[in-house]
Amino acid sequence: MTGSWHPWRNRLILFALLGLLQGCSSLGYYSQSIGGHLQLMGQRQPISQLLQDPQTPRPLKQKLQKIGAMRTFATEVLGLPDNNSYRSYAALERDAVVWSVVAAPAFSIQPKQWCFLFVGCVSYRGYFSREQAERYADELQAQGLDVAVQPVPAYSTLGWFDDPLPSTVIQWPEARIAGLIFHELAHQQLYVRNDSAFNEAFASLVEQEGVERWLGGRDGPTFMQWQESHGRGRQLVDLLLTTRDALEVLYRRPLDRALMAQRKAALFQQLRERYTRLKQQWGGYGGFDCWFGRDLNNAHLASIATYEARVPAFRRLLEQAGGDLPTFYAASRALGQLPETVREERMQKLLREAGQ
Repeated sequence: MTGSWHPWRNRLILFALLGLLQGCSSLGYYSQSIGGHLQLMGQRQPISQLLQDPQTPRPLKQKLQKIGAMRTFATEVLGLPDNNSYRSYAALERDAVVWSVVAAPAFSIQPKQWCFLFVGCVSYRGYFSREQAERYADELQAQGLDVAVQPVPAYSTLGWFDDPLPSTVIQWPEARIAGLIFHELAHQQLYVRNDSAFNEAFASLVEQEGVERWLGGRDGPTFMQWQESHGRGRQLVDLLLTTRDALEVLYRRPLDRALMAQRKAALFQQLRERYTRLKQQWGGYGGFDCWFGRDLNNAHLASIATYEARVPAFRRLLEQAGGDLPTFYAASRALGQLPETVREERMQKLLREAGQ
């Protein structure tokens, strides 16, 4: 993971497309979601046609050939859905497909939720226009919330549409593109209503396992680069989770607002200092500098646990399945069908077994 990597994967599921919005959501938001998605769908071109087209630039054709192989691998080896998602390509004239807005109270690490009929609640809203995202973020900030606006280079509709691979990711390293495809198809494999932490941890584990199997234990530079970048990403996520946990403890204390704000600022400063030390361990690697080059707040950390904290539980479940993915999928689906409290108890047991 390099360059513009963000700790919560820079992706979202565009739920506004999957059903009527609840009353608290505006018609304007629904309209921009539908309009933006339909425009994206209209820009799709089948990868198979682009490969046959003599006008397709050779570098793009080489990338698309590998992406086609990744998509076939996802179905034939990883057992992920066999459909037309990520078998087409959309050339866009912008550096993000969607901009997501995440918000959290000034003294809470729990993100604000937006709820949709049929598919449940999520901790973000996605906009196809950066300006619209920033205007909404300003509204939330005026309410006293911590807010983050993040560029999202890809999104999923859970298989309701044939999602294309957008040009926003075409220059990514091989392993990162493969991870994106495997992650998004994993959402189509299994989705549990109202449990983002479950869904994202499951997809993240499938992504990690899929990339490792795709690279096939290669001894060449691609596998080594992936191992190195994955290791750096893991260290950074551990640092962010530690900071998030410290903030959660702080916000439970009976302090006045002024003192709470002072200690909150101190924890974010400590985060920056620890990141500086991590960079030294990495020989000065600065691939995450852009993410730290802003005024960090609760919203920037609110989604970290959603994507990362429960991955070890699914790793443990895969171990119990003997590494067999179909068995793992069946066990994950059975876990997802349990009542919420029972499922949470089971997840905590798996985390303990994983040493978390």
